[in-house]
Amino acid sequence: MNRILKSRAFKTSVIAAAVIGVVGVAQARDQIRIVGSSTVYPFASYVTEEFGAVTEYPTPVIESTGSGGGIRLFCNGVGEGTPDISNASRRIKVSELERCLENGVDDVTEVKIGSDGIVFAQSSTNEAIELTLEQLFLAVAAQVPVDGELVDNPYTNWSEIDSALPDRDISIYGPPSTSGTRDAFEELVMETASDEFDVYGGEGYTDVRSDGVYIDAGENDNLIVQRLSEDTGAFGIFGYSFLAENPDALIGTAINGVEAEPETISSGDYPVARSMFFYVKNQHAEDVPPLYDYVDMFVSETMIGEGGYLGDLGLIPLPEAEREQTRQKVADRAQLQVSDLN
Repeated sequence: MNRILKSRAFKTSVIAAAVIGVVGVAQARDQIRIVGSSTVYPFASYVTEEFGAVTEYPTPVIESTGSGGGIRLFCNGVGEGTPDISNASRRIKVSELERCLENGVDDVTEVKIGSDGIVFAQSSTNEAIELTLEQLFLAVAAQVPVDGELVDNPYTNWSEIDSALPDRDISIYGPPSTSGTRDAFEELVMETASDEFDVYGGEGYTDVRSDGVYIDAGENDNLIVQRLSEDTGAFGIFGYSFLAENPDALIGTAINGVEAEPETISSGDYPVARSMFFYVKNQHAEDVPPLYDYVDMFVSETMIGEGGYLGDLGLIPLPEAEREQTRQKVADRAQLQVSDLN
């Protein structure tokens, strides 16, 4: 009887080992899967193409899902069907990292690659204008102060906000709520500007109007650029890199008297500047051999350094010391902790 039980146990262990082996083979692959920010997408796309061209590995698959959408997919779990990297045009939130941990994604390295500015741009067929953060807020917010009371936003023309502004209908193409650009815009523009109005009680107000003036243009910033060439009276909200790539078609708007330029974004003088990131799932490194070869290429001086290739696409390099810190974190596969985000 014991021999029978031992025999069955042996067979069971063999079958289990075989199943584990099959799963491991199923997960092992040499093509990296990347999701996330539409703003980081042009930079990551350049690196993926270069990686496919100069290494023995296939070009990584990359999808523009928005920062929030990408992090959600990234944090769904570990293994087949989940991405290896998530690009983000803002830092991962505590709640997002906690969800990662709940789903077993407990070894993540945060990689900061550079800076970018959020621009408020229009067709170059118009004259350039300047706006304050408060004026931009009054154009976008769902409720605004009128005679000391909060009311549904009544402004439909720029000149109604300030007579010095153009007599033009307010029409703004912007990112959806899943976008890191939208998150950064709400934090850097709306929260900051709303603090200047007592009626909000010192609490950052970030509700965007939904009466058709602000138009959700989806995750693809290139589509916003396209729409501005057709709807020349409108403005668009997107990353600086798209303005840099379309100098003949678009002109940016100075915010608080500061133009969006590499120097002003890097120094922080431009009030709507932010950092760019991607997140690496270290638990996939063994089954996806090229993962850290790609990461090393991305953070190389050739890509993100002064005069690097990604600078030509609009990425603003980090200071040299911070670039070295980024490379050290990559070398150490530093594990991101919730406490790091507080």
